[in-house]
Amino acid sequence: MSELQGEIVTMKYALVCGAGGFIGSHMVKRLKSEGFWVRGVDLKFPQFAETAADDFVVGDLRDANFCRSIVDRRFDEVYQFAADMGGAGYIFTGEHDAHVMHNSATISLNMADACHKRNIKRVFYSSSACMYPAYNQEDPENPNCAENSAYPAAPDSEYGWEKLFSERLYLAFNRNYGMECRVARYHNIFGPEGTWTGGKEKAPAAICRKVAEATSGGSIEIWGDGLQTRSFLFIDECIEGTLRLTRSEHTGPFNIGSDEMVSINRLAGMVIDISGKRLSVEHIPGPTGVRGRNSENSLIRDTLGWAPSRPLREGLEKTYAWIETQVRAAHNRVPAATPVRAVS
Repeated sequence: MSELQGEIVTMKYALVCGAGGFIGSHMVKRLKSEGFWVRGVDLKFPQFAETAADDFVVGDLRDANFCRSIVDRRFDEVYQFAADMGGAGYIFTGEHDAHVMHNSATISLNMADACHKRNIKRVFYSSSACMYPAYNQEDPENPNCAENSAYPAAPDSEYGWEKLFSERLYLAFNRNYGMECRVARYHNIFGPEGTWTGGKEKAPAAICRKVAEATSGGSIEIWGDGLQTRSFLFIDECIEGTLRLTRSEHTGPFNIGSDEMVSINRLAGMVIDISGKRLSVEHIPGPTGVRGRNSENSLIRDTLGWAPSRPLREGLEKTYAWIETQVRAAHNRVPAATPVRAVS
């Protein structure tokens, strides 16, 4: 507590779990810009920039004792982003199902309990549009991802099933323990400082990388026929929506996503156009997930008076510029005698 020009100013405190990751590191920066004291927690520090957190603790949130040790005081806001996740190449192969379910569920269980035992009320949990039923996402032109379409449940992956379980966990803590947890279903968040290579990157980053690595006149590879549809939300709008929901009196779940639906072919075309290169697209076998998915924003617009509105291209331009810089830097580190290969 400090005195500023005769006024008493009370410091606010926030805890960000998953602060070494893409969304978490951006949230830390936003909270710091608002004057919060921020503790970040993750298995690792952010990969692409120094953390803005006042205190960053490296540790494993699957360990209940560790969770209790970092929830060691009152926090005005807790953001639970930590999870085992990735793009289609990680989620839909089936090879990582046990890790995804066990790791993410354990983190959620530990954090819900630790916050409850410290009497922390306002906890945000990031769910995913992957929890929506696959049977409502078979038509790429008319998917149904309204919040009330979640049941009967039939997610298309174990990742989606775990997200649905954890949603229900935090909402149960609200009912039984008087907590004020908030739940959002994210739709494909992208932007600078996100994973762009290695197998866990999502479609916008993967396509930006492939285009940045390609030589004009060549081609890039796309999994499936490219007719599958999605919407993609730029990181700044994700953070804005998350804060608005967390600080509201509404529990959720709410979709936080763009309703600008595009095919993957269209997404690739936009990135190619941004790059200024002449490239063709080759379709190859690979995991694609559901045929269609788009954020339905009526509920969040009607309830919070806000919904994402930035054009997809605006975010892609910023993301491509950043990934192009990363690709150039990575290639410059390779010895001249070593051929550079684009990774699919």
